[in-house]
Amino acid sequence: MKIVRVNMTNLSVKTEEVPQKWANLGGRALTSAIVAQEVDPVCHPLGKKNKLVFAPGILSGTAAPNSGRMSVGAKSPLTGGIKESNSGGSAAQKLARLGIKALIIEGLPEQGKYYSLHLSKDEAKLQEETDLVGKGNYEVIDTLSRRHGKNIGVITIGQAGEYKMLAANISIKDYHGYIRSAGRGGLGAVMASKGLKYITLDDTGTPPVPIAEPEKFRQAAKTFAQALKEHPVTGQGLPTYGTNVLVNIINEAGGLPTQNFRRGRFAGANKISGETMYEYITTRKGKPTHNCHAGCVISCSQVYNDESGNFVTAGFEYETIWGFGAVCCVDDLDIIAQADRICDDIGIDTIETAVAIATAMEGGVLPFGDGQKMLAILEEIKKGTYLGRIIGCGASVTGKVFGVSRVAVVKDQAIPAYDPRAVKGQGVTYATTPMGADHTAGYAVTSNILNVGGHVGPLAKEGNIELSKNLQIATAGIDSAGLCVFVAFSMLDKPEAMDAVNQLLEAISGKEFTYDHMLGLGRFVLKTEIDFNRAAGLTEVSDRLPEFFEEEIPPHNTTWDFTPDELQQVFADLKEEVKSPPAEVWMAPEDEPRTRPTVELH
Repeated sequence: MKIVRVNMTNLSVKTEEVPQKWANLGGRALTSAIVAQEVDPVCHPLGKKNKLVFAPGILSGTAAPNSGRMSVGAKSPLTGGIKESNSGGSAAQKLARLGIKALIIEGLPEQGKYYSLHLSKDEAKLQEETDLVGKGNYEVIDTLSRRHGKNIGVITIGQAGEYKMLAANISIKDYHGYIRSAGRGGLGAVMASKGLKYITLDDTGTPPVPIAEPEKFRQAAKTFAQALKEHPVTGQGLPTYGTNVLVNIINEAGGLPTQNFRRGRFAGANKISGETMYEYITTRKGKPTHNCHAGCVISCSQVYNDESGNFVTAGFEYETIWGFGAVCCVDDLDIIAQADRICDDIGIDTIETAVAIATAMEGGVLPFGDGQKMLAILEEIKKGTYLGRIIGCGASVTGKVFGVSRVAVVKDQAIPAYDPRAVKGQGVTYATTPMGADHTAGYAVTSNILNVGGHVGPLAKEGNIELSKNLQIATAGIDSAGLCVFVAFSMLDKPEAMDAVNQLLEAISGKEFTYDHMLGLGRFVLKTEIDFNRAAGLTEVSDRLPEFFEEEIPPHNTTWDFTPDELQQVFADLKEEVKSPPAEVWMAPEDEPRTRPTVELH
């Protein structure tokens, strides 16, 4: 494995050996370690001192089920802190097969110039790009697929990235040719600041990812796949209705944020639910189940067509449908699908953009429930108008410009689709994760709502600090392995699934890996990220929810009642720990003692 370092100032590409301290890391652990070591925490996120890091997970490129996730890291222009944004698609697997442990983009090019980077078995080629500058992601991917063949991997930015909007994402082609996103934190703006329009990945002729114990790996992969297929969430609910199965579930629980987080139930929920979406897809000859990367056995994605049977969007997810639906009071699934398509094409985070539009609705820019005007604003983003640039910079900026105090953000990142007053474990995660408000960082919906991994009451405080903490630690480990976060459902309920993941990590390396190693890796990641954020100026005051969450939310009439001191208990022990070198977090030399913290998930 190697590090590929691209310097955009002198337009050089060089290959480096992997330092020992990074040898055992992958995914989020590696992106955060590199950013923490090489990026000045107080630098301007769009300036020359920031770096953009792409890293496949430890298991990426192998036959391990659901191991096609890639981490993208940098200092975030949205939050001002460290950011890891995670995506499916084919990029992680292709990077791993090319033997690239991390791709580091640094420096700034001559102003106004854009470049493309092509990586293959035989070359790493950086050249100026003019033809596709200003084009949307669909056109970029279609053009590059014709130019290089349908199996080419593509990482690209759309117009939102080129405008350096703070909600711009990085888009990744999946192996079907559809678009996936490293969505959160504005990393598309960082990629644009580096002058990179797109990266192409050609893994033709590459050898398999080396595995120290192939038979052990094969058996563990088989066991893990079976555990995922047998779990009711990953084997039934998600494959049938996709992530949008959650609309009716969260609405019934009273935690579906509606009308800019004023209520926990949306009267139009059933019109935009997973069940209704499934009916639309099947009658319009779409695909109700579909995987975002090769080797996924959950297949929670789908292809959504319009009434005439024409393709609109793929990967039509719960967060997007909630955002352009309930929080904006729009109950037309076809309008929401059009919004998703526009966002995919221009390369902008649907969560951030939807909450920004809800904030604009709060400020009187457009009425709640007006889907057509919502679509018109998305077109403003595409054009880069003044209004488009305001909305495209996210909810916090939108609130400031229009004088709105009811702005649902933490660390300036929009809060996703679970109201923290009704799903309190999720609220703890929003407040305390180093990532800004991020549901995937510690998905407490598992135990708060779905009774996966036990049950912790969603409306009371008891148990939710510990729940969020344990899930954040475990998730950081899962992100580092390159696994989809949804595998956690099975890992929490099925001991054989957890054991299989440990076996996979042992087999790929030939060295011991246990549950305690996974937690040690997760703790290292979080400690690294927290230290960076503190150095960047994010204090304990940043680990709080907006004060309007002290209002009661119908139907349960609960409030957000965690104190700042209680929230600081989530990672109090991590802040006191001595930061271990990454090489000692996992696979310490045999003559060194292995002392690992044990943290129960439930």
